[in-house]
Amino acid sequence: MAAPSPGPREILAPSPEAGRRAAASSSGHRGLLWRLRDKQCRLGLFEIGPGHELHQLMCLMQAGLWAATQVSRDHPPAGFELGTLAGPAFARLRHSLGLAEEDYQAALGPGRPYLQFLSTSKSKASFFLSHDQRFFLKTLRSREVQALLAHLPRYVHHLQRHPHSLLARLLGVHSLRVARGKKKYFIVMQSVFYPASRISERAPHRCSPGAVDLPQALVVLGVVWAHSVRYPKDDKMPRGRHRYDIKGCEVSRWVEPAPEGSLLVLVLKDLNFQGKTINLGPQRSWFLRQMELDTAFLRELNVLDYSLLMAFQRLHEDERGPGSSLIFRTARSIRGAQSTEESGAQNRRLLPDAPNALHIVDGPEHRYFLGLVDLTTVYGLRKRLEQLWKTLRYPGRTFSTVSPACYARRLCQWVEAHTE
Repeated sequence: MAAPSPGPREILAPSPEAGRRAAASSSGHRGLLWRLRDKQCRLGLFEIGPGHELHQLMCLMQAGLWAATQVSRDHPPAGFELGTLAGPAFARLRHSLGLAEEDYQAALGPGRPYLQFLSTSKSKASFFLSHDQRFFLKTLRSREVQALLAHLPRYVHHLQRHPHSLLARLLGVHSLRVARGKKKYFIVMQSVFYPASRISERAPHRCSPGAVDLPQALVVLGVVWAHSVRYPKDDKMPRGRHRYDIKGCEVSRWVEPAPEGSLLVLVLKDLNFQGKTINLGPQRSWFLRQMELDTAFLRELNVLDYSLLMAFQRLHEDERGPGSSLIFRTARSIRGAQSTEESGAQNRRLLPDAPNALHIVDGPEHRYFLGLVDLTTVYGLRKRLEQLWKTLRYPGRTFSTVSPACYARRLCQWVEAHTE
């Protein structure tokens, strides 16, 4: 178990005045260079250093999260306010995942800088990864936070009824305000693609000054689609880069594949998957049933536009078959169930002996990383008007903005048609 991080130091929680001076000094040249340099390489993963435009925000988030997870706050951070929303509920969720507060604190608190994930998303959100890439942080709009908190009791209940659900595991929601500035919200969640090194192709990629050679970022909440990354030259992980974001429709669901020999890592979409199948073997029936349960739940919440994230790579030799850990895996898989009947009703399965087992499904030849993400888009007036416009704009074609019932049914049909 990792030791708790040391308390926040002044340099990691600068005052508002210091932050404004830093922003002013960098906006003239360093900030401009950051925005303009190698624009085609802005789709990657970078360590957030002192000269980075998001460095102050990262420091405040780290210091605040460190304090928020402390039992004793002898030295609370000064100069800003960090609020924890629905703290007890998220603490119970973390506990149910077997996540120790000390490990959570160590990964998110001061000590090692976050990684910034740069994407092609139209959203104005900022994306961060903890340095070990186990946790993903994303800024949210206030209306997204309101929807998430309104759905939280039912989300928790669904995970209790179906412990092996494919829904992304949400770990915390926080608000951050510096001095009299505007309040920012951000969410912390567990990565669907953790550990990232297991599914990443490793190759050197020189993108822009200041970028750090680190494993590839994951894609969480269905908000990004293409990115480039750099990896250590001496890494010898097996090659294989197969990642998809699936919505079950066709409009804007194609990504031009990278040229042969290119080091660009792309997250592909529905149309790129045509002619391919997900070979889950005996696990297929479990997967189809869990997709039905999870999408029915999201339909009840009046939510749409979520994605099935998928990554896969060939199984290693030591991952084939139940192996000597069968008893341990069985015990972990049925933990909390009162009876065999209850375990069946909850649609449990035999979990693999691996980190992030809830999002890993092993087929006969491949290990799949699967998760349903982006759970905050409600089918309100804005989406209804968008659906009307797209109906006129794309007659006879399928697109993502449809009623929650249609969206859930269509995604399940896609999964059934593309699995074996």
